[in-house]
Amino acid sequence: MPHGEAQPIARSSAARVGIDGVDGAGKTTSADELRNLGHPTERLHVDDFFNPPEVRYRLGRHSSEGFWLDSYDHESLGLAVGQKRATILIVDGLFVHRDELVALWNYSVFLDVSFDISVPRMVARDGTNPDPSHASQHRSVEGQKIYFRECSPWDRATLVIDNSNLSAPHIRF
Repeated sequence: MPHGEAQPIARSSAARVGIDGVDGAGKTTSADELRNLGHPTERLHVDDFFNPPEVRYRLGRHSSEGFWLDSYDHESLGLAVGQKRATILIVDGLFVHRDELVALWNYSVFLDVSFDISVPRMVARDGTNPDPSHASQHRSVEGQKIYFRECSPWDRATLVIDNSNLSAPHIRF
């Protein structure tokens, strides 16, 4: 699906919450904490909607533009969101404030964390190189910078949280 092309999305009566941020910002942890507040919830992870490799890597395995444009099947994600009937649906992952997805959320959060903090966090999780400027981080970091330029997720989010310190996050907006 080309960027910027709006797709019809099925609507649901569920409260839909999108949690966004760069890799290593704390999206999954934040979604888990929200879910543990005791309200009936369902979860979807954007990572469950990866495109197949032939789509994801059509622009090359190291392409940051390909990461931004082709990583996820946003149409299928939108349809899945529209089919959920939970009291609260929590969706966590990258790019939830894209043009194709932003209207899905009744409420959304952007976890603001610099790459200098988030990329080293991924070392423990993924075993990746902790240097954001390392060649192995190029596809992801530069793809997320494209997202920032195209969508300004901090402007689209209902709430922006500085999650640089995981034990002391604070609200920015």
